[in-house]
Amino acid sequence: MFDLVHKYKKLVMIILGLIAITFATWGLESYTSMRGARDIVAEVNGMEISRREFSEQQSVQQEQLRRMFGGQIDPAMLDTPESRRMLLESLIARRLVASEAARANMFMSREAVIEAITRAPEFQENGEFSPARYSEYLAQRGITDQGNVAELQTELPLARLAGAISSTAIAPRSTVQRLAAIEAQKREVSEARLALQQFLPQVKIGEAEIKAHYEANLADYRTPERVKAQYLVLSAEHLARDEPVTEAEIKAAYEARASQFRVEEQRRASHILVKSKQEADKLAAELAKAPARFAELAKRHSQDPGSAQNGGDLGWFGPGMMVKPFEDAAYQARQDEIRVVESEFGFHVLRVTGIQPGKARPYEEVKKELAEDLSRQKGARKYAEAAENFRNVVYEQPDSLKPAAERFKLQVQSTGWIGKSSSQELGALDNPKLLAALFSPEAIEHKRNTDAIEVAPNVLVAARVVEHQPAAQRKYEEVRDQIAERLRRQEAYALAQKAGNEKLEQLRKGADAGLNWSQPRIVSRQEAQGFTSEQLRRVVSADVSKLPAYEGMPVPGAGYLLVRILKVIESESKAQQDTQNAARIANVLGAAQYQDYVASLRSRADIEINAATLEKR
Repeated sequence: MFDLVHKYKKLVMIILGLIAITFATWGLESYTSMRGARDIVAEVNGMEISRREFSEQQSVQQEQLRRMFGGQIDPAMLDTPESRRMLLESLIARRLVASEAARANMFMSREAVIEAITRAPEFQENGEFSPARYSEYLAQRGITDQGNVAELQTELPLARLAGAISSTAIAPRSTVQRLAAIEAQKREVSEARLALQQFLPQVKIGEAEIKAHYEANLADYRTPERVKAQYLVLSAEHLARDEPVTEAEIKAAYEARASQFRVEEQRRASHILVKSKQEADKLAAELAKAPARFAELAKRHSQDPGSAQNGGDLGWFGPGMMVKPFEDAAYQARQDEIRVVESEFGFHVLRVTGIQPGKARPYEEVKKELAEDLSRQKGARKYAEAAENFRNVVYEQPDSLKPAAERFKLQVQSTGWIGKSSSQELGALDNPKLLAALFSPEAIEHKRNTDAIEVAPNVLVAARVVEHQPAAQRKYEEVRDQIAERLRRQEAYALAQKAGNEKLEQLRKGADAGLNWSQPRIVSRQEAQGFTSEQLRRVVSADVSKLPAYEGMPVPGAGYLLVRILKVIESESKAQQDTQNAARIANVLGAAQYQDYVASLRSRADIEINAATLEKR
């Protein structure tokens, strides 16, 4: 059940993201404006999207993007009219799918979801539902049982609908083979670079030009607004330290979870996969006479490309890792015994090459692991109990963090000067929503506590401004040399591009451009060999009908790159790669098919948008 949700929930979100980008170009004006001033952003077939839901999803999206860029991005850059429209489009698309799932009676009752949870393998222990495992799962996610059931009531039907539609996509064999050949193709290249530094001596920048640039770009030369702040961190980890796990609790958990710490018997086997029983029996007879030839015969006859090259070796495996007929035979066979077994893949000539008996991991080995797990659970429970009270104290006593610190035994921490951008090491304050609250008029002008904001699972932070310094214009004299250098490099970069384009034209006409080429190297779509993604794209897509072929491209802030393509190396696609490529291409086609499906739903949907509410902060 949860594999289904995990697999298709990711697919749904990727698809809806693509749909959002596509339909955002239509603009919101294509829908009717909502009447009244209700606090909802949109309504899709009677289902509301509230401003609160929109804001929560926006925070999640901003945090994901911020982490994707390693924190080197200003949260304000992610809150633009375009990004808000795209997010709304994805929520609308999700409502459309939910509406269709409801219309098709793809509804799961609370009872059905609970039954599915009790049957989920990850919550089983000794063949029965384990409340302890389920509670641990809820604690790790920071969600209640009621919330989890409600979420699955929505997610399971959507996952099934997405899977049903996208799984019907078929990748034509000819398309797979052609795309696989293109992807596997390699090119032998060498390069020459025109660095902007070699053009710097040609550049002369006058005082008037420097001053004109300063006057025209005053905003670029301002010290940013910044604050000094105090803050409190309430976390499950901190709360867990207040009540250490006892030896008795660890031993009780070990006894209760004994089955978790048992390592099942492992087996190692080799096989030769063939199409007929006659062929399998013949090979088995040969091996009975000469067992040492197993690897040789596997390489020569096995239809399993993954193991044939390894002499048929499948490595170590445990229960449930192989198809059942094969597994049953492997676990019944003695060491080095040869057996023939049939499965859905064909006939296997099987030999067990290793046996590791099952055993229980000793208490001392898992003690630390158990202690950490129990501590996390304790912390999560205490956090769930304390979080709302922490929020209330911070809000109800807004002039100081001290009351909350004393009540929850926390330390008030302080920062140096920090700016709105999270491109600095801010620790617990490194969160776009928290920084936005800290730089709000309420926090700056009235020195009031921010709300307690969850910056990570089971981590709440509240902060307050201690000192504020507004943005200020830097004097011309301070930045004059910086501007001069900036303009010199810009001009040198322009000269490098001009020279690069001229040399590229000479090369394509067959002339000697007087360049020093690097040693040739092999590149492909999988092996960039130092090229950026855009540079690699240009190289692998260049016209190679006549060799050598040449490509040229500017390198922002560095100069100009010229690439000489000397040779094209084609690669034959193997059967296993064909299968992988077919699956990957089918996923792409499935996403496109799902996008078309949602577009058809949209064309006949009743959608209303409240543009004024959408723009509220």
